[in-house]
Amino acid sequence: MDLASIVVLLIVGLVAGWLAGRIMRSRYGLLGDIVIGVIGAYLGKWLFGLLGVSLGGGILGTLITAVIGAVVLLFVFRLIFGRGRR
Repeated sequence: MDLASIVVLLIVGLVAGWLAGRIMRSRYGLLGDIVIGVIGAYLGKWLFGLLGVSLGGGILGTLITAVIGAVVLLFVFRLIFGRGRR
C-alpha cells in the first residue's frame, strides 16, 4: 500500500466515521472517528460482499459503503457497551 492509498483510506475513514457519528449521535473524537470509519469500511465491504451488493468502485461508492459499515459498527458498540452518547 503506497502513501496515496493510505491518505485516501484515512480521509474516507474520517468522513465515514464523522457521518456515522452524526447519524448515530455518537462522538468519539477525531481519532475515534477515523478508526470507526476505517473499520466500518472493511465491515461494510464484507457485509455487502455477503449480500452480493456492489455500489461501484468509485470514491462515492466506497464512502457510502464505509458509512453504512460504520453505522453498523456503532450500533453494535451501543448494544455491547450501552454508551457512546453525550
